[in-house]
Amino acid sequence: MPHPSENTIGWLLAQVARLHRFYLNEKLAEMGLFAGQEQVLQVLDQEKSLTMGELASVLRVRAPTASKTVTRLAALGLVERIAEGGDRRTIRVKLTRKGKAAAARIQALWDEAEGDLTAGFDPKDSKRLRKHLLRAAANLSTALGGTEQDFDIPLDALDHHRISSGA
Repeated sequence: MPHPSENTIGWLLAQVARLHRFYLNEKLAEMGLFAGQEQVLQVLDQEKSLTMGELASVLRVRAPTASKTVTRLAALGLVERIAEGGDRRTIRVKLTRKGKAAAARIQALWDEAEGDLTAGFDPKDSKRLRKHLLRAAANLSTALGGTEQDFDIPLDALDHHRISSGA
């Protein structure tokens, strides 16, 4: 039985997002990771070390959620907690050597997923799809009363899109 909304862009977008997440979850499971844990590794790979509060803020989760994820990743030997200076209350989290290797593998998984997602696309079509998705995200962000920054939309890409599309 067909879904009532299957002819809408929103429904298709939701299906693609669901399949993309499933694809990545399958690959992450092969590494012994769960959804969300890879985000911690990716953020720490870029930022080098963060306090638990900073990490929670970047991930847009509550501090206990970030702490629970870090505890699990530390048990796997992928991250370590370090007391900052003489203040035992401020803990910084950083990748271990094993965590850095995992972060590189995760980036390779994202690249593989991108390749599979856009298989058969002309490079111009891929670029155009990215621009359209950025515009759609900005539109929904505005409709929700927020800004592109509220929803982690890369402003530089949007600005380029506005210039190139005349918007």
